[in-house]
Amino acid sequence: METEYDFSQGKRGAIAPTPSGKTRITIRLDDDVLAWFREQVHSAGGGNYQTLINEALRQHIQSICQPLEETLRKVVREELERLER
Repeated sequence: METEYDFSQGKRGAIAPTPSGKTRITIRLDDDVLAWFREQVHSAGGGNYQTLINEALRQHIQSICQPLEETLRKVVREELERLER
């Protein structure tokens, strides 16, 4: 171990840079919601609960912003599957 260290070239902030297309934010989630997402990741054998939360938000956005054509295709597919049974 050195007796003195030179931190003159040191930089403050996150160790790993934020990937392109991502924004670092602070968000407050209810404890039970966060516990549920962490449990899902743990049950799946690992992963990142933040990625799971991001995917859940993306799916919700897509479900409420789905174009009419996609909605109709989904309904037709479901009905065809139901008739095939």
